[in-house]
Amino acid sequence: MTRPDDATLRQILDTTRTIAVVGVSPNPVRPSYYVARYLRLKGYQVIPVNPGHAGATLMGETVRASLADCPPEVDMVDIFRRPEHVPPLLDEALDHLPNLRTIWMQIGISHADAAAKARAHGLSVVENLCPKMEYQRLYGELRMGGINTGILSSRL
Repeated sequence: MTRPDDATLRQILDTTRTIAVVGVSPNPVRPSYYVARYLRLKGYQVIPVNPGHAGATLMGETVRASLADCPPEVDMVDIFRRPEHVPPLLDEALDHLPNLRTIWMQIGISHADAAAKARAHGLSVVENLCPKMEYQRLYGELRMGGINTGILSSRL
């Protein structure tokens, strides 16, 4: 697993428009919820994916049962599922998301074979990182002791 450099992470975050968040929870104290909410607040369209909550509305979007149910404009998949679920999710994304450019695996999630397959299909791959935390770090939104360490910025 190789960590993308900051220029690559910034390029991904700057060019992504629609993110399918797989494993999102409707519980606002769960990391998947607040990451999805943060990304939505930053101007991304967030498509929630969770078969256990399919059909419900979350953050103004209908929760989808699977990636196959997502709109074709999804260009990034953010995965909040255990590593063993990554290969079938990648296959589903490759089969149903024609505009896909990035597979992003959350903190604690990596899968070397799936990452290699995604790269072989021309996708950017991020493993074991959080887009919310990387956005905050790269765009100066990290706070230390309640003091903003940079200028708040918007990518749009």
